Amino acid sequence: MTPIKITIYGAEVKCASCIHLPTAFETKEWLEAAITRKFPEQKFRFVYCDIDSPVGEEQASFAERILDDEFFYPLVVLNGEVVAEGNPKLSSIYEKIKQHQSAAENTSQASG
Repeated sequence: MTPIKITIYGAEVKCASCIHLPTAFETKEWLEAAITRKFPEQKFRFVYCDIDSPVGEEQASFAERILDDEFFYPLVVLNGEVVAEGNPKLSSIYEKIKQHQSAAENTSQASG
């Protein structure tokens, strides 16, 4: 089973409208705990990206888009696809994971 990469983008300083929410890093931690508990058989790779010091092209692109106010942070990206921003909802992230698993399963059946 191919690992699903989940990247959480954010900054140490909370945005003014997010003052009552956890930090992006805290969001990464609770998402990691909740998602791995919900999908124990699925392998995940969780990455935190500080938008002020991105690593690589993909992170730099998303960080720039956040800084340009195209997205709110924390921004949750699953295998390159934006799945949540601001205050992420577990139910919508779970649904995207299930869709990814289903697509991967169909691909492996078609090639096998």
